[in-house]
Amino acid sequence: MEQNQNFWRDRRVFVTGATGHLGSWLTAKLFNLGADVVVLIRDWVPESELFQNNSFSNATVIRGDVTEQEVLERILNEYEIETVFHTAAQTIVGTANRSPISTFESNIRGTWCLLEAVRRSALVKQVVVASSDKAYGEHNNLPYHEDAPLQGRHPYDVSKSCADLISQSYAHTFDLPVCVTRCGNLYGGGDLNWNRLIPGTIR
Repeated sequence: MEQNQNFWRDRRVFVTGATGHLGSWLTAKLFNLGADVVVLIRDWVPESELFQNNSFSNATVIRGDVTEQEVLERILNEYEIETVFHTAAQTIVGTANRSPISTFESNIRGTWCLLEAVRRSALVKQVVVASSDKAYGEHNNLPYHEDAPLQGRHPYDVSKSCADLISQSYAHTFDLPVCVTRCGNLYGGGDLNWNRLIPGTIR
């Protein structure tokens, strides 16, 4: 843990989707580790853990949308961001079925806008993209393995398959330091496994 604290202390970190469940707890943890955190917020959500635990008062809060590439480029450059956590997404399956276009805009376009902004930045050293096990779609053989095809069929699943593949494309084509996490459902508090997020494990 000491190594983690040394790594994150005074590190300039950008978190998208900071009012979400993952983003809120992530922001709090990063602050506790001494990081200099900048968060992007589209909607002011008072019931979000970000506001309930007062994490927003310790961060630089910027209002904007993850699909606004110019805003993203300005943040990365003006705040000299070194590490990016991309947690912004429309995460509700039912909402995605009712409103697929807004889900595609947020989850797919938002991902390529962020990665394109990172590509144009000379300072970003790590990008962690929060994907989902839904990116795999439906498979007969379970459990999933990391090399299983990404074959989403329904709007939310497809949005995650696409965002995942776009992230891989930027990593392979432009040698961007991108790491994709395919999480299952998240619940509870912010006890994240920070042993995975130290030098040598983020590419």
